[in-house]
Amino acid sequence: ERQGRHSCAVLSAKEGEKMRNKTTQNTRYMVELALMAAIIFLMAFTPLGYFRTPGLSITFLTVPVAVGAIILGPKGGAICGLTFGITSLIQCFMGGSFGSMLLSINPVGTAITCVVPRVLEGFLCGMVFQGIRKVSKNSAYLAASLACPLLNTVLFMSAVVLIFYQTEYIQGFVEALGVTNPLMFVVAFVGLQGLIEAGVCFLIASAVSRTLAVALKVA
Repeated sequence: ERQGRHSCAVLSAKEGEKMRNKTTQNTRYMVELALMAAIIFLMAFTPLGYFRTPGLSITFLTVPVAVGAIILGPKGGAICGLTFGITSLIQCFMGGSFGSMLLSINPVGTAITCVVPRVLEGFLCGMVFQGIRKVSKNSAYLAASLACPLLNTVLFMSAVVLIFYQTEYIQGFVEALGVTNPLMFVVAFVGLQGLIEAGVCFLIASAVSRTLAVALKVA
């Protein structure tokens, strides 16, 4: 009987420790996620987040989204992407020429264009990292850091084309760029900006995420 009581006590202690560890892990996850979201908001509304050009804005917000997706997984990446998308939508109300014009044409379409691609971007970036990590952990950091800005460009511009391509505003860009189809419009419109975004995110996000993974002891 004593042995049975002792065994029950040991099992209860182990279960209690597991619950405490799980609670600690969940709390740590939420804190890290909140920090990443705060960083995205800070960058979005300071010069750290964007380099403005007459057309699109070159965004560096893909860096914290990529880091979040790598460190916190696809779900965390999706939430970081959602935060990015919300800040992008807010900026449409603050006088950014491109976003404000889209908002005046189709508010619902603008909300979809700003938010949905960024959520998918963060989620898919996390999936890329988890998938490639099974083969090569070092390559996973590089691949995910490059995938995030590329996904941002492809998904965002796909939404612009699907929702706004036939509008007079976008057709003005089409005529000015001298292109004849949506694919060439995307290539001409993004051009060097997309390459800069990809290069910056690739270099910074891969280095930062690798360093944070070591510091936070992420497997």
